[in-house]
Amino acid sequence: MQTNLAEFVKKKPEHDELEGILRACVHCGFCNATCPTYQLLGDELDGPRGRIYLLKQMLEGEPVTRITQQHLDRCLSCRSCETTCPSGVRYGRLLDLGRVMLDERVGRAAGQKILRGLIKAVLPYRNRFGALLHGVRLIRPVLPQTLKNKIPDRTKVPDWPEAVHARKMLIMPGCVQQALAPSIDAATAGVLDKLGISLIQVRAAGCCGALDYHLSDHEKALAFARKNIDACWPYIEQGAEAIVMTASGCGVMVQDYGELLRHDHDYAEKAMRFSALVKDVSVVLMLEDLSQFKGDGRKVAFQSPCTLQHGQKITGTVEAILEKVGYRLTAVADAHLCCGSAGVYSLLEPALSRQLLHNKLQALQANEPDLIVTANIGCLNHLQSAGSGKVLHWIELLLC
Repeated sequence: MQTNLAEFVKKKPEHDELEGILRACVHCGFCNATCPTYQLLGDELDGPRGRIYLLKQMLEGEPVTRITQQHLDRCLSCRSCETTCPSGVRYGRLLDLGRVMLDERVGRAAGQKILRGLIKAVLPYRNRFGALLHGVRLIRPVLPQTLKNKIPDRTKVPDWPEAVHARKMLIMPGCVQQALAPSIDAATAGVLDKLGISLIQVRAAGCCGALDYHLSDHEKALAFARKNIDACWPYIEQGAEAIVMTASGCGVMVQDYGELLRHDHDYAEKAMRFSALVKDVSVVLMLEDLSQFKGDGRKVAFQSPCTLQHGQKITGTVEAILEKVGYRLTAVADAHLCCGSAGVYSLLEPALSRQLLHNKLQALQANEPDLIVTANIGCLNHLQSAGSGKVLHWIELLLC
């Protein structure tokens, strides 16, 4: 794609990167075939190719409006298009950088500013979110059923094993997962303990920064990144083998710290080393002897989060582990399509999110599984909000 970027873009350190991404696109349109929003809306501007054209126009200095912003807001950032693209276009990176510039030029309506501000003020902070969830649970009996379904029940949390093993790995508590489903990390600690690995909670670590980053607040997101690197650094220097991620959405963000902080004189080298240690829990377990774990033969439908299959490029790993320990995996049609959770997309674009959720549940339930499992807290909560049965993180099946 030929480009002629505007002067305001040429002054930015990302100029060469943006130009390279745009020029990689050959207009083939393969991306539209696997884009969830294009499938629903059938509008070229609600598919990756059309959005790339909109971003190109803006970066070349042409007028943009809130209609342009609306088409970009509808994107889930699922990156299914990247998996499909034969030219390796880094669409997700282009979108993240372009959204910031677009927001600077057209602003936001008052209602959107308030909603986005509230989201950023509460969700990335586990104590604030935990307090909010506690309050909502108290009034749950009087809420409409649709809202009740969005509020998970408290679950029994397994005991966290003592750190007695020579092999040690780290886990960051994060933000919403600790309030919504604390059993996930505890189950992970239990599984690793059985394998002779102690999982250390880095309590000083917080939100990975993904939520703020995708809402165009890059500086705040990078501040979270620096805080997490600082919190984990003493353990890294002591020889921790890995930083284990149980939420694939957080995993994508944390694995990108090295790239996102590459121009930071104080953190560039640390961030590269940090990101190199980040591993999804499925990748960790694929290297271990899992013969002691015995599944009960139930039929399981696995919902592969976009952040796992398209973001981290991990496909078939979770399914292989579950089959290895004795579960039966059912086929899931259109497994590449997003469930509609996509971070806070379900809050910002509820109508499209509900359509995607309906389609995903139909695909997951088509072969009558006994249980649905996933690998990301956002997907888990979104799927469970439909009220069609309990959804678990797949790691919890290893302790059943």
